[in-house]
Amino acid sequence: STNTSHADSADVSVMVAFDHEEVGSTSANGAGSPVMQEALQRIASGLHGGTMISPDLYSACLRRSFILSIDQAHAIHPNYSSKHEAAHAPQLNAGVVIKTNSNQRYATNGITAFVIRELGRMAGIPIQEFVVRNDCPCGSTIGPTVSALTGIRTVDAGMPQLSMHSCREVMGIVDLYHGVELFKTFFSRFRELDNKLSKQIDP
Repeated sequence: STNTSHADSADVSVMVAFDHEEVGSTSANGAGSPVMQEALQRIASGLHGGTMISPDLYSACLRRSFILSIDQAHAIHPNYSSKHEAAHAPQLNAGVVIKTNSNQRYATNGITAFVIRELGRMAGIPIQEFVVRNDCPCGSTIGPTVSALTGIRTVDAGMPQLSMHSCREVMGIVDLYHGVELFKTFFSRFRELDNKLSKQIDP
């Protein structure tokens, strides 16, 4: 159904907020810890009557899973526009940003980026793209760490903002709405989309 609600979903939705992201995530409760893997294993066991499911079935569940690694994205700054590629210059109030890096500083790949673009189309919200310039260093997120530890498909995305990490970070209120609508659509319609990835997508 195109109007599937979250309550009707057969999937298990999990929201995780890790500590220590800004200092590398290597801690007992950061993204580099066993917290997420152990939580997923306990959830799987709980849904299996309290007993461990077979490794093959557990691996299959992970392969059908998807992670939205959500952090903020660097919007183009009018005083430093040369720091952005012309075709990858996110603007405030212009949509959620997909972040890609060929050195895997972000976990996005062709398939996971497509999923977000399509979810954005379903939600009726704009999607922007960001790739850091080749001659500039690129920051990172917990996306690559969590994806490598779990093997789950991951996309790095977020809302555009100016002055990241400063004492006065700035973002657009419309982008907050865009983010909420994308998250709602992800939780309610991801399975519908994922089941069609090898088939024709309805217009």
